[in-house]
Amino acid sequence: MTNSLKRIQIFDSTLRDGAQAEGISFSVADKLKIVAVLDQLGVSYIEAGNPGSNPKDLEFFARVNELELKNAKLTAFGATRRKHTPARDDRNVKSLLTANTPTVTIFGKSWDFHVTDILQTTLEENLNMIRETLQFFKEHGKEVIYDAEHFFDGYKHNPEYALQTLRAAVEGGASVLVLCDTNGGAFPNEVYEITKLVVEEFASDEVAVGIHAHNDGGMAVANSLMAVQAGAVHVQGTVNGFGERCGNANLCTIIPNLQLKAGYACIPPEQMKRLTVTARTIAEIANVQFNERDPYVGKSAFAHKAGMHIDGVNKAASSFEHIAPELVGNERRLLMSEVAGRSTILAKLQAVDPTLTKDSVETEQLINKLKELEHEGYQFEGAESSFRLLVRKHLGKYRPFFNLIYFKIIGDSNINGSCSSSAMVKLEVDGQEEITAADGAGPVHALDRALRKALEVFYPELKKVHLTDYKVRVLDTKTATASKVRVLIESTDGTDSWTTVGVSTDIIEASWIALVDSMEHKLLKDMEEKMRIYL
Repeated sequence: MTNSLKRIQIFDSTLRDGAQAEGISFSVADKLKIVAVLDQLGVSYIEAGNPGSNPKDLEFFARVNELELKNAKLTAFGATRRKHTPARDDRNVKSLLTANTPTVTIFGKSWDFHVTDILQTTLEENLNMIRETLQFFKEHGKEVIYDAEHFFDGYKHNPEYALQTLRAAVEGGASVLVLCDTNGGAFPNEVYEITKLVVEEFASDEVAVGIHAHNDGGMAVANSLMAVQAGAVHVQGTVNGFGERCGNANLCTIIPNLQLKAGYACIPPEQMKRLTVTARTIAEIANVQFNERDPYVGKSAFAHKAGMHIDGVNKAASSFEHIAPELVGNERRLLMSEVAGRSTILAKLQAVDPTLTKDSVETEQLINKLKELEHEGYQFEGAESSFRLLVRKHLGKYRPFFNLIYFKIIGDSNINGSCSSSAMVKLEVDGQEEITAADGAGPVHALDRALRKALEVFYPELKKVHLTDYKVRVLDTKTATASKVRVLIESTDGTDSWTTVGVSTDIIEASWIALVDSMEHKLLKDMEEKMRIYL
């Protein structure tokens, strides 16, 4: 696939199809932020919802026009007119005009089964619904994109009728015919063959062919790429693959595959480096856990753990990386573990003390310490902040920002079944003692709040820090409630994120170790930043 001059329209449906994912609900403010992020990335279209479906979308469309978009066209989404109802009298059809978008996206039925059994109308009336609805919007000066819902299933059951629905859309004035794998069950070879036939039949200077794939069979990205190979020039999907059921085609995978490997133009080349931050920003706005194993944009996408792999990457990046991570705004990570290899561990050690060599006594001691701690249950590949603190302590380059005198946890369980916890923390900073207490939903929550409350007296910058994730792993289930646990805490100050780890047979103590490391990482990071500015 070499198509250096061929432009692919990227149609983002995160705010419409993505919002249908379980656990995702965008506020109006969320949607406005996402529009700005997507426009900066450089997608061609942003599908922003259905103004006739709910008051939230009505408010959004009223406010989004205040944004000055530089790259993307906004499009409102809706269905064909109702059966036996003129388009001009259909309330939902008319509501799309209130969105005041230059483009509208209309979906209609391509599968005869859906026409007769779901819509419960005739095949001919469905063709009229498609044709007349699109004509209505063309007469109002809109660009019209037609989503042929269930097209691949419809084609496999009744190819003649499926093609008739596309013909009706062209007659109505569609500029793009989007073939939808709505149930997400098509195979890549099927998508290629059917798309190729549609391209040969309908594609012209006035009409483009597109693809809209769902991921129920785990093939949404592959199906989208095969459609492009068959001649489609319009690709719909969502950031991070958000969507109903198993999600939609992931644009964060599709875009770099097409642009960096297949020679297509999807977004402005200079914006490709924004792909990772875009994926993470939208996940943060959606308030969902980011999939770190996502291709291209996940933390694990360019993470190397095995010693042989790390050695190969250090010698020639292409030996174990299919692209340079910087191209998509990501970075290479060499993971800390007992299998990482001496050269990798040495590089991490030299970040703290550049004078260390592979033959240094301290290097050998720290490698042995790492193996010992991992044997005890520590895992530093996901908690490098704790590892750096460990190195500093071993090398004598560590000054504690505070000393714990004691902490106490009190738990209460009421007769009505509600539980609460209180924590008291007493610590010392530069000879000054501070004692504070706090309540929480549980012992760890109470301890976290009490620790912050005490430290913020001396270090107000910690007010910016909050936990974004808390994980507990039982390490040896055979010892039941006496098992060791590993606690991983992810924290952020709004700019950076970091992860720390603690291990103990006591979940409170393991949590305390990780909490303290989290606070000290932030304080140490800020101190080093001030020193760099001063120097």
